[in-house]
Amino acid sequence: MNKVYKNIPNIVSILGVLPLVILFSDNGFLYIIPLIIYNNIMDDLDGILAIKLNAKSEFGARMDNVCDAVSHTILIMFIGLHYGIACGIIGLIAVAAILIRSVARLDPALTKSAGSPTNELIRHTFFALLLADLFSFDPTWTLIIIFLSNTITMFVPYPLPYLIRSMTKSAIAILLVNVSLILAWLVPYTAPVIAAAFIFSYLYSLIKVIIDHKK
Repeated sequence: MNKVYKNIPNIVSILGVLPLVILFSDNGFLYIIPLIIYNNIMDDLDGILAIKLNAKSEFGARMDNVCDAVSHTILIMFIGLHYGIACGIIGLIAVAAILIRSVARLDPALTKSAGSPTNELIRHTFFALLLADLFSFDPTWTLIIIFLSNTITMFVPYPLPYLIRSMTKSAIAILLVNVSLILAWLVPYTAPVIAAAFIFSYLYSLIKVIIDHKK
């Protein structure tokens, strides 16, 4: 029983990936938005549970990293290919970056706070899809820009200090981040404001890093 208890965070990590099989079904892409939200919630929940249950372990951290790599790869490839060959090819480049970063992070000695996390790419993609639906535009070029920019910033050798999710440490703050994603989905006219907050924090962090390390 104790083994099950200690592995609850790992079970949550796996459960965050499994529903993505829906994407392989007919019209599976219709569920892309709720699946992104679900995956983001489960990704945060496993970390919270690991702390609250005193179940943090090197194996758990690696399991979380592998599950993130699998889920984010599936999401980006499905979204990229859905919007055509060009977007699919750039999506493949982003997937390669996700896998390289994920494999590198299996080394515990690596500084894990450097660069932008792969779930930042997923959140930016999420907002692009929401805004495209709200304002009725083709998100292909927006997605290409997001894929390329996040591919680059994943390998910035310094922390991006003002990313919203990176600044949220308490369970309540993490809950509010996930509530904001749900709100952006269910109340569409809040999406531009919420998206702007995430994108601005990303761009400001990147600009700050560039300026600070040019001095």
